[in-house]
This record gives sequence, C-alpha cells and structure tokens, in this order.
Amino acid sequence: MRRTATRAGGAVTHAGADAAGAVGPGPGPGPGPGPMQAPPAAPVPEQAPPLQQHELRTEFPFQLPRGYVDESGTVHRDGVMRLSTARDELVPLRDVRVQENPAFLSVVLLGRVITRLGTLPNVHDGTVENMFASDLAFLQDFYRQINAEGHTRAAVECPHCAEPFEVELGGSRLGES
Repeated sequence: MRRTATRAGGAVTHAGADAAGAVGPGPGPGPGPGPMQAPPAAPVPEQAPPLQQHELRTEFPFQLPRGYVDESGTVHRDGVMRLSTARDELVPLRDVRVQENPAFLSVVLLGRVITRLGTLPNVHDGTVENMFASDLAFLQDFYRQINAEGHTRAAVECPHCAEPFEVELGGSRLGES
C-alpha cells in the first residue's frame, strides 16, 4: 500500500519517492524491478487574484437646491455630508431643545454630520436652523439616502393587480426608521 502526501506547490509524492519524485523499490505491488514513475501531478489551478476590498465611502458631496445665505449675503450651495454614527443619533436626544421640541432633532443631527458647506469655516446646528425649508427637506432626504445604503425605497407589487410600485421605508423624521 502506498502513502501519498502533498508537497509545497501541490505536487504529490509517494512513500519511497526521492526529491525528484521518482519512486524506488518500496512496499506494495509494482510492475517489476526498477524505478516506477509517479503519476503526473494534477495541474495546480491558477489562483484567482485577491478580492479587492471595497473602500468604505464615508463622505458624500451634495448641492443645495437654493443655498444657505450667510450674514454677508454669500450663497453657499456645495457641501459634504458624512455618514452618521450611533453617537450622532444619540447625543442630540440629550439636547434641551430636542427634549422640548422633537422636531428640532433633524436640525441638531444635520449640524453634526455636515462637514463642509461652501466656504463656511464650520457648520453647526445654528447654520442648519437658518436654512430655507426646501434645503432642510433636501438634506433630511439626503441623510436618509446615504445612511440607508443609498436608498429608502423598496420596489413592491400590488397583491391585487400585480402593478409594480415603490414604497418609502424611512421614518418621517431623522432618527426614525
């Protein structure tokens, strides 16, 4: 009986084989005296290239529909929003303004995740508070999109007529799902 082992590189050797793979006299039946040749090694499959890891995208550019107007009258439309963390959603809940008026949650939350807006040196909840309502609505929707893997809608089919349509999965306010 022959024992087989796999060598580095995938080559198979048999007990009694030398480094080149030739088999010398050893136990077990053979076709006669003299060295036997090992069966050809199975071809080693080419290794697939390593999977490319997706780089996590954490910041997303946006453009406000109207734009934030600062004290000097400059309009700021281009900005960047980062992904929200659990802390971003929890810290505003301790804010007195949010405790008194839950609708203020989206303003405080957006003030935490908007990292750039035009040439403003910093963006905070006071900035968001003074935006036009259409820009606030845009930012709330944009927040839901980037924090819900790009969308908050699902394609469904009417159970009665089989007509396809989309439904909104997100909550009515930021911080709700």
